[in-house]
Amino acid sequence: MYESILIPTDGSERATVAAEHALEIADLHDATVHVLYVVDVRMSPIDETMDHDEVLELLEEVSGKPTTPVVEQARDRDIPVIEEIRIGVPYEGIREYINEHDIDFVVMGTHGRTGLDHTLLGSTVDRIVRTVDVPVLAV
Repeated sequence: MYESILIPTDGSERATVAAEHALEIADLHDATVHVLYVVDVRMSPIDETMDHDEVLELLEEVSGKPTTPVVEQARDRDIPVIEEIRIGVPYEGIREYINEHDIDFVVMGTHGRTGLDHTLLGSTVDRIVRTVDVPVLAV
């Protein structure tokens, strides 16, 4: 039923829990998982003019790549995995990735690092749910 499952992550606890669910689903469906982190240019010292290697270097220095634990878990379970880090506004980057890679299911945490509780789901999840044409599981 599902061939390509997107796991957007920011390394938060909720994103980690969502990733665990996504990996279970991927395992059941023999799906490939895509692990995506969109560096939020609105809340970081990183801007869209930096090249990709500079961003990765800065992430490693500060806190490591948020995608690494999920990628390692997928590999440990022999689940095919694709890792990507982008720079931009998270909901826009996630939506673009869905369209570019024919994603057919998204699993994501309801609140990320910002901890914003101003909506039931969180602003990024809310925007994704309302603007994409694939099922989204909000954990």
